[in-house]
Amino acid sequence: MKDRLPIDTALPDLMRALRHAGRAVLQAPPGAGKTTRVPLAMLEAGLVPGRIVLLEPRRLAARAAAERMAASLGEAVGGTVGYRIRGESRTTPATRIEVVTEGILTRMIQSDPELSGIGAVIFDEFHERSLNADLGLALAWEVRGALRPDLVVLVMSATLDAEPVAAMLDGAPVITSQGRAFPVETRWLDRPLDRAQRFETAAATLVERAVAETQGGVLVFLPGEGEIRRVEAALRDRLPGDCTIRPLFGAMDFASQRAAIAPAERGRKVVLATSIAETSLTIEDVRVVVDCGRARRARFDPASGMARLVTERVTRAEAEQRRGRAGRVAEGTCYRLWARGEEGALASFPPAEIEAGDLTGLALELALWGSDGADLAFLTPPPGPALAEARALLASLGALDAQGRITGHGRALAALPLHPRLGHMLMLAGSGAATLAALLAERDPLRGAPCDLSLRLQAVRDPRRYGADHSWPADRGAVDRVATEARRLARLVPATSAGMSDAQCAALAYPDRIGLRRKGDEPRYVLSGGKGAVIAEGDALGRARLLVATDLDGDPREARIRQGIAISEAEVRELFADRIGWHDHCEWSRREGRVIARRQERLGALVLAERPWPDAPPDAVASAALEGLRQIGLPMTEPARRFRARVEFLRREGADLPDFTDAGLLARAEDWLLAHLRGRRTESELRALDLTEALRGALTWEEAQLVDRLAPGKYDSPLGRSVPIDYEGEHPAIAVRLQELFGVTGHPTVGPRRHPLRITLLSPAGRPVQVTMDLPGFWASSYADVRKDMRGQYPKHPWPEDPTQAEPTLRAKPRGT
Repeated sequence: MKDRLPIDTALPDLMRALRHAGRAVLQAPPGAGKTTRVPLAMLEAGLVPGRIVLLEPRRLAARAAAERMAASLGEAVGGTVGYRIRGESRTTPATRIEVVTEGILTRMIQSDPELSGIGAVIFDEFHERSLNADLGLALAWEVRGALRPDLVVLVMSATLDAEPVAAMLDGAPVITSQGRAFPVETRWLDRPLDRAQRFETAAATLVERAVAETQGGVLVFLPGEGEIRRVEAALRDRLPGDCTIRPLFGAMDFASQRAAIAPAERGRKVVLATSIAETSLTIEDVRVVVDCGRARRARFDPASGMARLVTERVTRAEAEQRRGRAGRVAEGTCYRLWARGEEGALASFPPAEIEAGDLTGLALELALWGSDGADLAFLTPPPGPALAEARALLASLGALDAQGRITGHGRALAALPLHPRLGHMLMLAGSGAATLAALLAERDPLRGAPCDLSLRLQAVRDPRRYGADHSWPADRGAVDRVATEARRLARLVPATSAGMSDAQCAALAYPDRIGLRRKGDEPRYVLSGGKGAVIAEGDALGRARLLVATDLDGDPREARIRQGIAISEAEVRELFADRIGWHDHCEWSRREGRVIARRQERLGALVLAERPWPDAPPDAVASAALEGLRQIGLPMTEPARRFRARVEFLRREGADLPDFTDAGLLARAEDWLLAHLRGRRTESELRALDLTEALRGALTWEEAQLVDRLAPGKYDSPLGRSVPIDYEGEHPAIAVRLQELFGVTGHPTVGPRRHPLRITLLSPAGRPVQVTMDLPGFWASSYADVRKDMRGQYPKHPWPEDPTQAEPTLRAKPRGT
């Protein structure tokens, strides 16, 4: 009799929901048994006449689930229960339950939208929110609505909030199963990890402590293969003799993965695993978890068109998922490589892959389906910028036409189990590019070696010669995987080769990452797509004038080239002759401080050759000069500055006039300034420009008249002398000799609201005597005191008792008076 599992109590309710509604969401914690029990229960209940397809996010989980279900039936895999993963299939016509990885389902739907012979599709571990799972569910749900109302759709998850998924599936029933989790004690560090301490050293120390304090198998979570290998080396000779260390990561061969998840034959097992061990897999006899608190995710930057793997802190959901692995078979212990006080800073959930990943494959699948994505049921809609970037890349590869529809070439790419970049290369270059395609899709087999991709190709094609010529050790497992995958890919395309070099093949896959070395001593490159890149100092590839960057770290400012291959200009010209052309280029050179006019032969952003363009059109020169002005700023002579201040004063007073600030003027400079820049090419010529007339021309005739009337540039004194008005301060201002205003009984004003001028009254010698914004008030009050002082200092000048009745003057009294 089979062992009872927690999911068993929920199976009757689940079967009823699926029978009546044809859809459901199942919530069940890790260890409940949902992966293996649910498909078998559906089969036993005769729920559907066709096959039951179970989706698993990873190949190892798919194999393991199929083997456990087949074993429970007393059969071998390939009978009632089979599996299909990339490059391997174990099914027969008798297979009723087929476990597949998520990309396989997408191909099944695209090739047969009715899903003929399939009665149910189960999405396992949907909380991981992989891109293929999101797409597969969206496509399956549309198939159910349009073609197959009888198709049963079941979404199973351990930690995902079920309500949004249920709502997306038109109010699907939600069934919840309680798990059988034994108590797990959590132990934190006493204090946060010292930043100076090496991560792998701290991890090894915590593993050593966990082994010393506990019994049973130990599962250690690390972010990637590199950390696993370094921790494994650090633990050597530090663990008791009965401990066996087992690495577990996705790129391992299946035999090694099987050894990691199988029970230990003797003593204790210490499994050093990536996030592959968080869900789906049952790792026998584990009672201790060491969570090192890191996770590796793919992040895509739409602005650079580059994806990179980043190592981040785990989220609370991931930490809880990992902790639960310690309580699957007995009471357990979870050690965390962080202090308890740091827990509150952890994010709640990891981002869905559709939010942060490369959407090129998704965009191709949507085009093949004939959808823009907006009409499909995505739990998280794909971000617009990343999707647009993906479609732009597909268009450059010829997979989409000008209207965004899939081409025949695009259909061929979608049928290949490769990223569209690599599929494009393989389709055009033929089977001769299969090794390169497999290599670029695999992890680097020469960790720590120089960037040159040729070294990797030699390690795969001629391992013996590579070993004799080079000192960097090759990862034998990775090399074998590349060779095996290359043989498989070669069978998918015509056996003929286009006779292209490896560098040309790489350029086909990465037409936007052909790099041209910049001038200077540093190995810095401009890429054909317009981004910048750099190679580590001393790397031999950095001497190449042209290269193809096949692996970049994705830094948005200047990406570091981690892998690439040198290419000659002749090879580039041969491959991209239709994309290379002469372009007239007129621009402002910040370095030279002048307009540079050149004819350039370009491939994208790369300038392969250039020559002077002596007869550049005046408009082009003026536009380049304008760009120079944007960089150095608008030159303002005294008259130009005063005119601008008059306009800005009226705007502050409420007049409807254009923005005359630097930002406002530059925003529409093409409209008012270009004509005044003709013939000016250098910074000195631009700085000498008087913009007064140009600024006046930036106004309409009516606006200019309004400025002259309400904000005149001068004040006409009673003697007929023009005194400039300064509008740049808080108040419009003039400076005038006191005696020149004798007889003026009203204060001068400007603006639509009759704003009083700020008048600085000057002595006969031109020195400030008084400042006033109320001239009549000054005559009636302060003038008497000023008169006393002035009579003493300037006795030869008239100082009447009543200035309002006196004649204005700039002269002294006649001699003898």
